[in-house]
Amino acid sequence: MAAIPFVDTHFHLHDLKRPELRYQWLERDAVHGLLGDIDALKSQHYWIDDYLAEVRFSNVRKAIHVQAALGSPDPVDETKWLQAFADRTGFPQGIVAECHLADSDAESVLEQHMQYANVRGVRDFGKGDYLVDSAWREGFKFLRQHNLVACIDTRIQLFDGLIDLAAKFPDTLICVDHCAIPGARDAAYFKLWSAAVRKLSRVDNIVMKISGLGMMDPRWTIDSLRPWVLECIEAFGVKRVVFGSNWPVDRLFSSYPDLINAYARIIADFSTDEQIQMFSRNAETLFRI
Repeated sequence: MAAIPFVDTHFHLHDLKRPELRYQWLERDAVHGLLGDIDALKSQHYWIDDYLAEVRFSNVRKAIHVQAALGSPDPVDETKWLQAFADRTGFPQGIVAECHLADSDAESVLEQHMQYANVRGVRDFGKGDYLVDSAWREGFKFLRQHNLVACIDTRIQLFDGLIDLAAKFPDTLICVDHCAIPGARDAAYFKLWSAAVRKLSRVDNIVMKISGLGMMDPRWTIDSLRPWVLECIEAFGVKRVVFGSNWPVDRLFSSYPDLINAYARIIADFSTDEQIQMFSRNAETLFRI
């Protein structure tokens, strides 16, 4: 068990038997756009009970669920379902909900999400180059009034749009998912990625989420993860990074305790207080849990 309490800022649940929820990426014949064949993940359901069984030896004190349903007629149905788990078990303490920010009803949908106590953020896989789309930004502006975090799935090629977005909405906190999903693991790409991350880190209302690194490094080792993790910390500082598991997706590449222990070993040379900041305190502050 990791000695430092861990707050998992990125995990997913699903239930393929619920008629009101749809998971396009988990449908029988679906092929994941990044990972290809993920049939090993396509169980009938993965509930909070299943997650808690997997994390029980990893000192996980709190967790943030990031929207997993894609294609549901009403995205608020996923939040309602997750809140029921939270009311029963205490997990998840935070919910990052789906809202199609470019739609004309975005403000109304956000208000409906806010009827559920654990909603703390929004993630939206918008269409095209949505970060600079005026209609999408029209919906984005409503996040501030609800004190919601924007979890953004992006790549370094889109950082200019993200930097502009952050500048236009300086009072909205933005959390970049999965280290912006580094697209390769060679020295040349690391140099390119590092320069982009350093530029991004100069924007005060952006936080980096260290997670999902197995997706492009399926046979990862502590040594292969270390430079990406440490570069994020070096760029953003210990006060503006959080950690997540990307579970159960990253179960394709490891066990949960192995992943958390790898993170713990990578940051072991930091002071105990700094380790606590990165493993739990920053997440508690960012997501108000």
